[in-house]
Amino acid sequence: MNVLELFEAIKVFVFDIDGVLTDGMLHVQEDGELLRRMNIKDGYALQLAIKKGYKVWVISGGKTLAVRNRLDKLGVTEVHVAIEDKLGLLRSLMAAGGHRAEELLYMGDDMPDKASMLLCGLRACPADAVGDIKQIAHYISPLKGGAGCVRDVIEKVMKINGHWE
Repeated sequence: MNVLELFEAIKVFVFDIDGVLTDGMLHVQEDGELLRRMNIKDGYALQLAIKKGYKVWVISGGKTLAVRNRLDKLGVTEVHVAIEDKLGLLRSLMAAGGHRAEELLYMGDDMPDKASMLLCGLRACPADAVGDIKQIAHYISPLKGGAGCVRDVIEKVMKINGHWE
């Protein structure tokens, strides 16, 4: 099967935060606050996908209030942080929305994403994902986490389906 055929069926994007929506680096401030970097091009693609009727779910084990606020401003309403059971939450979201596995693209970068990725129809990862995740991915973006990999997959799905502007 051509991997581009998997992109065509996608209706829901599922993203991890650290290492996917951010570059995975943490700047630790004196007060203990952790700063993360996000890519503005990823933000554009996220808000456009939502406007075109795609669902975006963000599932992270981290506790990232600032990232939640950023995603909220982009229109992402399903932002779940401090999640210990990503797979359980993903199954619940799928059931609540009536979504089948083949409609979901999951982009993760590290071992906590593996079980959830295996459930989804299209498994994607950034160029700098760990080896075990690259091994199960259908698509490895040429871009690193926080450097446009999110836009890469969103743009592919939307262009294939004639929704990219």
